[in-house]
Amino acid sequence: MASQISQQYAFRAQKSLGLVNGSPNYDPVEAFQAQAPEGPSRLYQYSADGRLFALAIPTGVRIYQAQGATLLKELPVPNVIEIGFSPRGTYLSTWERPQKLDDGAQHKNLRIFSVSTGEELVAFTQKSQEGWNLQYTISESHAVRLVGQEIQVFRPAEWSKGVVDKLKVEGATSVTLSPGLNPSIAVFVAEKKGQPASIKIFGLLSLAASPTCSKTFFKADRAQIKWNTLGTQVLALTHTDVDNTNKSYYGETGLYLLSAAGNFDCRVTLDKEGPVHDFAWSPNSKEFGVVYGFMPAKTKLFDQRVKTLHDFGSSPHNFISFNPQGRLFALAGFGNLAGKIDIFDRRTLTKVTTIDAPNTSVCEWSPDGRFLLTATLSPRLRVDNGIKIWHCTGPLMHVQGVDELYQASWRPTSVDALPSFPQVIPPAPTPSASVTDASTIAKPTPTKPAGAYRPPGARGLATPAIYKREDEGGLPSSGTSTPSRPYSRSPGPGPNGYGGQQQNGGGNNGRRYVPGAPQSPSPGPESDKKGAPGRTKRKGGKGGKKDGPGGGGGDETPSARPSLDIQVDTIDIGAAVAAGVGADSAPPTPGGDKALDPVSKKLRNLNKKLKAIEELKEKSQRGERLEATQLKKIESEAEIRKELAGLGITDP
Repeated sequence: MASQISQQYAFRAQKSLGLVNGSPNYDPVEAFQAQAPEGPSRLYQYSADGRLFALAIPTGVRIYQAQGATLLKELPVPNVIEIGFSPRGTYLSTWERPQKLDDGAQHKNLRIFSVSTGEELVAFTQKSQEGWNLQYTISESHAVRLVGQEIQVFRPAEWSKGVVDKLKVEGATSVTLSPGLNPSIAVFVAEKKGQPASIKIFGLLSLAASPTCSKTFFKADRAQIKWNTLGTQVLALTHTDVDNTNKSYYGETGLYLLSAAGNFDCRVTLDKEGPVHDFAWSPNSKEFGVVYGFMPAKTKLFDQRVKTLHDFGSSPHNFISFNPQGRLFALAGFGNLAGKIDIFDRRTLTKVTTIDAPNTSVCEWSPDGRFLLTATLSPRLRVDNGIKIWHCTGPLMHVQGVDELYQASWRPTSVDALPSFPQVIPPAPTPSASVTDASTIAKPTPTKPAGAYRPPGARGLATPAIYKREDEGGLPSSGTSTPSRPYSRSPGPGPNGYGGQQQNGGGNNGRRYVPGAPQSPSPGPESDKKGAPGRTKRKGGKGGKKDGPGGGGGDETPSARPSLDIQVDTIDIGAAVAAGVGADSAPPTPGGDKALDPVSKKLRNLNKKLKAIEELKEKSQRGERLEATQLKKIESEAEIRKELAGLGITDP
């Protein structure tokens, strides 16, 4: 049961360190509270087995026994930026910012210490913070480091012997060591000078041999590589900084699956255009999930042969995470999305619940797979910092606000040491008192969202499908040539041109169609030729002559002028003529008020006023406050309609 599991989560604030017990009591660990440093702590790190806890302070690094908060060692290494344990907690690595030494020697800013003795065993020069630490095998028999284009292998038990094996790979930019008992390394080579990028997999104990698996591809400047738990297969997400097709501001991505044994490799084919937002292996190492495509993104579950197991459709998600037992997984939208977390049951592939966690910086499953920790961290957000614990069925279990929160995580615990996840998802336990206290705090009344702008002619009408998201019933993306939100509008007709043929390639030869405005006949083939009517040169243009008293460049008549797309906000003039109003007047010619007879001008002005009154009525019905002048305008509606009736128009 969850109440029998010793779960803890830790957080690092500006000037203090906090360790708190997990379900069911959430009480502070007093031994850590008593030893909290006086100055600001920079960061902390648990060992992989949760046995050790390291804390970086300005004067050095303290190593604690996590159970009981016993101080084991204090390393005099000031200004440490990164710390990390080896898999079994035998060694501790620290990284400082590189400095220029007075004697001109290289600053060895990457140091390896023995946890048991506190002795510094070896030191290296490491300029880049990305990929700063050595990568150890799970048994700590070997450690791997990339230096330039050379892969160096060490034996941690014999640091004094230095490099015991090495391999040079031309153009190598990153190396990732696999877990498992038969370790392999995946080497990524970026695309350069027309040469394709590649991923090569070598056996760690046979670096001199040919790679066991190799795949080349273009459009890859960097790669994110994830091994499955067994270390038998690897997923590689490739990125480019620039999208040559101009479909994405963030470049292009590609996802590839490779087998360490070399018996399978392929590209993961995705049926929606757009970037790959996130991907994750299931703990069973036999399947993985991918979130991809322009928003709203799609999510699919694949097996180890890249066959689709389930399509979860389109939703605003960019994050996926399996719980340690692989029974549940979370799909969420963080960053510039709303922070909704959907939890699914892997067995039934149905949604369990939805959690609303806006402004989330960290989302992490508890070791027993029944709780989610979400935290808002600084400096990404400097307000509403704090921690929330949620049960997998949705209820909020614990809330803890912090003025400035920089780091938060669960204490690692081996899955084998915990009870297995039950067949039926367990109910939520009783939440802590902090949830009850938080629920009684008065929250500000939410304001009514303004919503998207709608042109006057489209107000009060249903939103066309082209402007809806796919998960709201909108049109799906083509998946071939355009993003999910195409730039060209649908050619279907709509009220007042809303959603109509308004872009290049649409009807009316690419010109904008305005209902109510007279349309010129479509130009024939001759009109596109040089010197044809409708292509008269501008006054004073290149090669133009001043002919006649007006100085025009040729005989320009109203019929030869290009048509103007103007919108005449009146009722149908033809209906007025049919009613006997202005029967002797000719139809209006595009070009402005001078082309309209007095009756048509009067009709246009009256209808403009009626249209404005209708808009004010809509605002009043929506509860918006109107000014006195606006109310007076609404009262004048009867007089306007009386004037229309005098012109022979009974009801516009």
